[in-house]
Amino acid sequence: MVILLGLAMTVFQATAEIKTEVIEYKQGNTVLEGYLAYDAKLAARRPGILVVHDWLGVGPFVKGRAEELAKLGYTAFAPDIYGKGVRPGPKEAGAVAGKLKEDRALMRARAQAGLDILKKHKTVDAGKLAVMGYCFGGTTALELGRSGADLKGVVSFHGGLDTPHPQDAKNIKGKVLVMHGADDPFVPAEQVKDLEDEMRGAGVDWQLIKYSKAVHAFAVPEAGNDNSKGAAYNAEADRRSWQAMRDFFNEIFAHKVM
Repeated sequence: MVILLGLAMTVFQATAEIKTEVIEYKQGNTVLEGYLAYDAKLAARRPGILVVHDWLGVGPFVKGRAEELAKLGYTAFAPDIYGKGVRPGPKEAGAVAGKLKEDRALMRARAQAGLDILKKHKTVDAGKLAVMGYCFGGTTALELGRSGADLKGVVSFHGGLDTPHPQDAKNIKGKVLVMHGADDPFVPAEQVKDLEDEMRGAGVDWQLIKYSKAVHAFAVPEAGNDNSKGAAYNAEADRRSWQAMRDFFNEIFAHKVM
């Protein structure tokens, strides 16, 4: 059975025709530039996944994840939360991300603008949408869920879990999956507990998975391997969290993919 499954996956990926598009759009007066990926050989409309970037903006990492989702049979769109051409380096990223974290209404609006682009794409079943994100993107994904966006699911990979509006959890329409590094120094235990209380109080269908020996940015290879810095890649946590995401999407969409 395992051999057959592996063979089927190999055949599927070999016959996939991944198309990518750079899409310029606007939120208010701000020009944004996102990245979309899908398998052109699939005839049917399929679920759409919004993949929100980390603090570096729309770059190679999030584009690669969008393409991996396309290989699994989804249409994936990496929205631009910062603005066209705003692609900060590590030294500037904290300040750029911080401005959005201080303005959650703008963060939500930028994410919603991306969701609007995704659900209108010709390949997408607009009734089957989810959002996922990494670090800053995880925070943004949760905020989009709290806004009441029409989502089947919300996924955070090592994201910030705090919010100035915990009461908005009552607006969440879909299920929530939060994946967290158990040793993440940037997301303290109190913040994790606050999220648990927030989700529980709002009656949300939620899951929280903690990965041992993992710190912040555990799914980002470019984060290096020095846990003492507070952010580092952990291959085991990356593999496990990606599989957890796949299982979650299979559940919420009732849509089995490879």
